[in-house]
Amino acid sequence: MLDPLDRKLLRDLSRMKGQVVAVSLVMACGLAMMIMTRSLILTLESTRSTYYQKNAMADVFATLKRAPLSAAERLKTLPGVAGVETRVVVDVTIDLPGLSEPATGRLVSLPEDGGPQKLNRVFLRTGRFPRPDERREVVLGESFAKANGLKPGDALAAVINGRREELRICGIGLSPEFVFEARAGETLPDHKRFSVIWMNYRALAVAYNMDGAFNDVCLDLAPGAVAGPVIEEMDRLLATYGAGGAYTRKDQPSAQRIDDELRVLHSLSFAYPIVFLSVAAFMVNAVLSRIVRLQREQIAQMKALGYSSRQVGVHYLKFVLVIGVLGTAIGGVAGHRMGEGLLVIYTDFFRFPELVYRMDWSSLGTALGVSLGASALGVMSVVRQAVKLPPAEAMRPEPPADFKPSLFERIGLTRFFSPAFRMALRNIERRPWQAVFTSCGLALATGLMVLPGAMSDSIDHLLTFQWNSQQRQDVSVFLTEPASGKGFHDLEHLPGVIRAEPIRSVPARLRFAHHHRKLSITGIPRGADLNRLLDKDERPIVLPEEGLFMSAKLAEILGARIGDEVRVEVLDGRRPVVNLPIRGLVEDFAGVAAYMDIEALRRVLKEGDTVNGAYLAVDHSQWDRFMREVKDTPRAAFVMVKRDQLAAFRETTGKNIGIIRTLYFILATIVAFGVVYNSARIALSERSRELATLRVVGFRLPEVRAVLVGELALLVLAALPFGLLFGRGLALFIMSSFSTETVRLPILIRPSTYSIAVLVVLTASAASFAVVSRMLGKLDLVGVLKARD
Repeated sequence: MLDPLDRKLLRDLSRMKGQVVAVSLVMACGLAMMIMTRSLILTLESTRSTYYQKNAMADVFATLKRAPLSAAERLKTLPGVAGVETRVVVDVTIDLPGLSEPATGRLVSLPEDGGPQKLNRVFLRTGRFPRPDERREVVLGESFAKANGLKPGDALAAVINGRREELRICGIGLSPEFVFEARAGETLPDHKRFSVIWMNYRALAVAYNMDGAFNDVCLDLAPGAVAGPVIEEMDRLLATYGAGGAYTRKDQPSAQRIDDELRVLHSLSFAYPIVFLSVAAFMVNAVLSRIVRLQREQIAQMKALGYSSRQVGVHYLKFVLVIGVLGTAIGGVAGHRMGEGLLVIYTDFFRFPELVYRMDWSSLGTALGVSLGASALGVMSVVRQAVKLPPAEAMRPEPPADFKPSLFERIGLTRFFSPAFRMALRNIERRPWQAVFTSCGLALATGLMVLPGAMSDSIDHLLTFQWNSQQRQDVSVFLTEPASGKGFHDLEHLPGVIRAEPIRSVPARLRFAHHHRKLSITGIPRGADLNRLLDKDERPIVLPEEGLFMSAKLAEILGARIGDEVRVEVLDGRRPVVNLPIRGLVEDFAGVAAYMDIEALRRVLKEGDTVNGAYLAVDHSQWDRFMREVKDTPRAAFVMVKRDQLAAFRETTGKNIGIIRTLYFILATIVAFGVVYNSARIALSERSRELATLRVVGFRLPEVRAVLVGELALLVLAALPFGLLFGRGLALFIMSSFSTETVRLPILIRPSTYSIAVLVVLTASAASFAVVSRMLGKLDLVGVLKARD
């Protein structure tokens, strides 16, 4: 048997079901975003943790030139080291019949004894591992196999140390070390042109004169061991073997990319829902304020019948409970569906044995608590007003409003406006706080519309900036080993090459204060035009004769500014250590980098005209001939084609951000309509007696509509500029959360984005006004006028 107050609650909810649904939908949008992002975080973190643990992901990694296997025995004796795995790792060119461009394979050796790997164990999807006596059997990466339609039993040609070899695929697999598969220097996966390939140690070592040696090592740390001291000793032991500096798992490219994605999700799980819930709090406040004002007499009757102030307060808080529960239920279902849909995006980037969506059920409870908290915060003052209302005072109608001329009328600004317009101004001035709350809700709704357009503007600018303004080369070719000027001469004279610019890069550790970062310093010619360096104003940078230019993001990480000197520890060759000033900052949006004039870098290295590769502009009429020649060039480690990189960006990042942008747009549209509809519905309920009186005294229906719609239109127009300003701030905050070390979005908002945001809000307003105007036309004049205030 329902309590009388609960039956009253159900009747009230039934009469205002449209507003309840509108508020619940707005709340559900924010909660759906929170539940979706928290569930995606749980899915990625739990899947990664299980995969890393089950397949023994290493803790420390290092690459070097060549070291005897006996050096690994010394590494095993280091305090804190639980396990050591040595390997031979080389990049080779792969020639696929259906692919004009050469693909790149990263060959990774399997244990020499033919046993299972100790660390970074390969998960075999299909097939088997190579037999110990087979020299050309390989396990191929799953992404590459799927993209090119390869399966066990198929063959592929690879140029291994200058010799063309036919490799036979015996298995398809993946590894925790390569969850995110990309070539060195690339921030996007290109599954069609890059793959990790595992083969027997003996076959790979003999081909590269590495028999009894290794050039790559990974370590497992003992429980409780600290990585820092282990890395220092490791670097000391391997320095004579050309080690490039050891690094921990958090700096490993694949693991770092997952960490960056999780960081973005954590930001979105907090920032975006807060805005939606703030809008919902404004709406709940407006709805409950209207109920309390219209139910003064009922409040008095409840208290006269013996209901305590506490019971009355709980009764009105139950409105909040119903809205919160309904919003959480809708948000939970929508968040679950959205999370399952967006999980497909991550399969384009991250390769796990199994990636199954896991609902974070704790987030559902959190969502309910947050929704109730936000709603209660929005209505606390209203409930307090209802509780404190004495019965005798509540039995009297609410004091009549002050109908004196508005401020604008008193100073003579409305003499040429219609009576309906002046009535709208007076009503806004009579209830200033209600007008402020309504405008705040409308401003938040407007601001939400700016974000989707800002994301689209940023992607468009990134495509133009990175692939037109900055990268003007057609191809980047990198060599297996640094070569003399003759190596550059050979690249420069490949068929169809119109222009070539040399590259000299060297691994180094940059230190400033207590910050440091390991990366490659790239030397390019002063005034380079194929791969240009641009500043924040997109002006070309001419490198100085000495000193460094670096990514603005790298300077932020190091805590350094222009003019500061950084300590540069070269990790190759003679391994010089020098202090170099920062001469300027480069605007880029992928990874972090440091640049020098190529001649200045050569002076630091005390070497001649050495190169690692070249940027090439190619005559497209000779493209096929050029590619055939590159495939047959033994020195070419890998080739990056700009148009392929652009296509990969459009297919992965561009498409995925487009999906997210569409999702945000839909949610923002729901909020915009909900806020305006709720405001219009409340205005109609509160002023139905006044509007009916106007009809009775002779005002035509369009004139009465003008009174109601005019007030709301003024609030909408007043909210738009503040909403656009808030939207800009929200877009800057959200897109800044995308700014990680591996990838960033330029922050750009075009005027058309603001225009679309305004247009959507005005359209939602027009639709809401039409609905409310229809209700006004059906108003029962006699019934309304008979009703007591």
